[in-house]
Amino acid sequence: MSANTDDGLLIVSEEICEKVIRRPDAFSAVEAVFGAMARGDAYNFPVVREAIGHADALYGFKSGFDRAGMVLGVKAGGYWPGNMAKGLTNHQSTVCLFDPDTGRLTALVGGNYLTALRTAASSAVSIAHLARKDAKVLGMVGAGHQSTFQLRAAVEQRDFERVVAWNPHPDMLPRLAAVAEELGLAFEAVTPEELGAQADVIITITSAFEPLIMADWIKPGTHIACMGTDTKGKQEVDPALFKSATVFADEIAQSITIGEAQHAVASGLIGEGNLTAIGEVINGTHPGRSSAEEITLFDGTGVGLQDLAVASVAARLAREQGLVTPVAL
Repeated sequence: MSANTDDGLLIVSEEICEKVIRRPDAFSAVEAVFGAMARGDAYNFPVVREAIGHADALYGFKSGFDRAGMVLGVKAGGYWPGNMAKGLTNHQSTVCLFDPDTGRLTALVGGNYLTALRTAASSAVSIAHLARKDAKVLGMVGAGHQSTFQLRAAVEQRDFERVVAWNPHPDMLPRLAAVAEELGLAFEAVTPEELGAQADVIITITSAFEPLIMADWIKPGTHIACMGTDTKGKQEVDPALFKSATVFADEIAQSITIGEAQHAVASGLIGEGNLTAIGEVINGTHPGRSSAEEITLFDGTGVGLQDLAVASVAARLAREQGLVTPVAL
């Protein structure tokens, strides 16, 4: 964020983030930073992610620097599985933005809403660049907090007519059904195998540790966005899918270590060279989908630069709209 540090520190609350930033803002920010990463103009620093030994929580840091957008910062936070019972979201985070020229802290930005927004923007970018233009059926695997964000962002990328969905806990599906109805889309709860047979685009957004979708369930021409795996051991799809699909990732190094690709790489089905950064498609240096029959897979692990990009936009919009007052630190 190219903020004047003489203005003081901006504190941008969750409420303000929800007011100022919209899906198109997040889409543009995430698309731009993926392109910058592929050009070598932006890079993520090593991720720190640890089980803290309390409340079954995972806590860590994601950070990086986008030289093209002049955004420097860190997102601190993690996953507290007991939060839902307390009326809180399980994912909790805050983004700190710094002036790249001086290192001074320029903004503290609530990260919970933005995390859901940027994750949905990431899969939406993959759909925009990789899904068939005639995709009509959207498959949703998962019905947690982030699933509705995913659904809303996805339907803006293609002219979908129907949503098919499955969740390990079926009682959570009505929230997705309500959003589909609001968007004027038919909705049907199906088995995972039926979902694979029907969907033209599939989004997986779970915290699973075993494959929920098998390779032989997927029909030719499908685009799959795997969005839930961001830790060693997590898994949402059959590793064999990586052998039959053309595979793209937000960041290849992270994909093969903590992303969905970790399992296919560990079992020797693919190597690092079999993955392409989605930014290359955005920049036009890779053609993306090459045929209507090709299966494409996007491994969205979630990188710190996504968080910094959308937080920077939120801070800028909040300042421009007079919703924040700078304070001295």
